[in-house]
Formats: sequence, structure tokens, C-alpha cells
Amino acid sequence: MSAVVENPGARAAEADDTLGDAAASKVEARKPGTSKLGIGKLGAAKGEGDGPARPTARASAADRHVGGRIRERRIMLGLSQQQLAQMIGVTYQQAHKYERGLNRISAGRLYEIAQVLNVAVSWFFEGLSAEPHPVEMSPRQRMCLELARNFAAIDNEKHQEALSAMARALAAQSMAAARGREAAEDI
Repeated sequence: MSAVVENPGARAAEADDTLGDAAASKVEARKPGTSKLGIGKLGAAKGEGDGPARPTARASAADRHVGGRIRERRIMLGLSQQQLAQMIGVTYQQAHKYERGLNRISAGRLYEIAQVLNVAVSWFFEGLSAEPHPVEMSPRQRMCLELARNFAAIDNEKHQEALSAMARALAAQSMAAARGREAAEDI
């Protein structure tokens, strides 16, 4: 037989008097607001919600994108965050968190927001890529990055100025040659 002590301050010794020695060892003390399984208000298993919140688990790139689109549309309509919050029935703080992508928006709430902002729900997802693009640099981009790093590593300011002047001269020469080729093609 298992009993649950509703008062978190109750001791097993108190249960000892009413349940007997065998039952007292099975008494489970639990925090207020949790079920017998140790599931709290947020649905986290016992012990999981005790540490610091993980922001990455709450919001993703999609959440931030949708929030940004909400903010964009709100501003287009000339609404304040407070006005939007009142129109959708949430606090100003909650509307702010939606726009920043800090809190996820349920499907029903997103539908309400779409109605208030006079757009289709799909509008919030426009421009959201299905998968993140890998950042691969072309050989030219790598060369430019290497050039910038090397230039920044030059300690002598006169050498930097000389290198900059040389780059300007080479660029001017290349542009003049390109203009000459274009003029020759027009003839």
C-alpha cells in the first residue's frame, strides 16, 4: 500500500503513526503542483525542471523567423506590441517573447495572430528555408578572407598603405581594361 503525503513538510515518522512500519517506508513526499509520477506543471519529469532552462530547447530558427515576420507585419500595420497583445488576448511580455522567437506559438495562437494581422498563416513561413545552408566558401572568398587577415596582421602602417595603394592601382588597371573590351565589343 502506498500513500502520498500532500504536505511537503510532513515526515515519514508522522506516517509511521497512522500507517505502520511497513507502509511508512513506502510513503512518497512530493512537491505541491506535481502528480504522483513527479510530473510538474511544465510536463517535465521529476528532477528535469530543477536546473536552468535551455533556451535552445524552447526556440528554434523557425520560431525566430515566425516571430520576426509577426513583428514585421505588426509594424506594417502601425500597431504597437501592446495593441497586438490586447487583440490576441496575451500580455505585452508574451507578445514580445513571440516576436523575439523566445517562446513557441501554438497553432491556434498563430491562427489568431494571422486573423488579427490579416494574413494567411503561411505568410509567417515565407522565406524560411527547409534546411540550413552549409557555409561553404568559394576559392575566391577564401582568398579574400586570407588577404584581409594577412593585411590586418601587417604591423607597419606604411606597408599597409603601400599595399592598399597597389591594390587600388591594380583594380583601376583591371577596370580600364574591362571598359576597353566593352568599347571594342560595341563597335
